[in-house]
Amino acid sequence: MTPEPTVPESLTGISATAFAVALLRAQESDRSDRLFADPYARHFLRAVDPAVSPWAAQSSPETRSFVRMMAGQVAVRTRFLDRALLEAVEQGCEQVVLLAAGMDARAYRLAWPAGATVFELDFADVLSFKSAVLGGAGAEPACHRVEVATDLREDWPRALAESGFDPGRPAAWLAEGILYALPPEAADRLLDRITAVSAPGSVLALDHGTDSALFREARAAISAELVALWRGGPAERLDTWLARRGWRPAVCDVVEVAAGYGRPAPPAFDPADPRAGHGWLATARLPSGH
Repeated sequence: MTPEPTVPESLTGISATAFAVALLRAQESDRSDRLFADPYARHFLRAVDPAVSPWAAQSSPETRSFVRMMAGQVAVRTRFLDRALLEAVEQGCEQVVLLAAGMDARAYRLAWPAGATVFELDFADVLSFKSAVLGGAGAEPACHRVEVATDLREDWPRALAESGFDPGRPAAWLAEGILYALPPEAADRLLDRITAVSAPGSVLALDHGTDSALFREARAAISAELVALWRGGPAERLDTWLARRGWRPAVCDVVEVAAGYGRPAPPAFDPADPRAGHGWLATARLPSGH
C-alpha cells in the first residue's frame, strides 16, 4: 500500500497559501462556466489534514469569507497566465519556469506544444509532496517536467542551470502570487536574476496588486501570519519596474480582464468598493539586442 504523502514542513507562510489557491482552482473547475479546468487541485486538498491547513476544510466563517473574496481574482489570473505561457511557448519559448511552483499543476493540465520543458522551482519537500500526490492520482505530465529543489532567497539561477536550463534560449517565466510577499529590494533582486538569465525573446508573466483595508481585514480574521505575508512588492509601477530592466511590458487591470471573460470585478479589486485595492496582470517580452 502506498504511504500517504507527508505535508512538507516548509509549507508555512507564503507556501501555505498554495493550498488556498488549490481550493480556489478546484472550485472554479466545478463551475459549468469555468475559465479553466484543473482536475488535480482537489487531490492536494484531500491529501492534507484539515488540522494542518484550514483551507482543506473551510471550517470557519472567516476562511469561507476569504475564499469568496479571492475566488474571482484567482480564476481570472489563472486563465490569463495559462494563455500567456502557452502563447509564449507557441512563439518559441520552449523552456517554461514556474517560480515558487507550489501546487501548480500546469505541467500536467495544459496542452503544451511538443518540445516544451517545464521547470518547477520550490523547496524539495514541496515538490516531493506534489509529485507523490499526483503520482498517486495516476497523473502524467503533458510535457517534459523538471523539478528544481531550491529556495528563491538563495542562488536559484545556479540550481536552475544545473537542472538543464539553457540561458542562451528564450524562456517563459511565471511569477504568480509572489510579488506581494516580497519587500521592494527582494522584488528587484528577483527580477534582476530573471533578466540576467533570460535570452532575447523571453517572456515574463506575472500578477500583482495593492493591499487594502478589505484585504487586511480578511487576512487578520484568519491569522497574524497571513497579515504579515504582505510585504508590498515593487516600489514603482509595474510597467516602469519592468521597462527599467529592458522588458517591454503589457500591463492590464484585472477588472478589465475579468470583464473580457464575462466575469464581474473580483471583490478584492472591485472599484465600486472604497476599501478594495487595485490588481494587475502583465506580460513582458525581452527584445532582441538586450
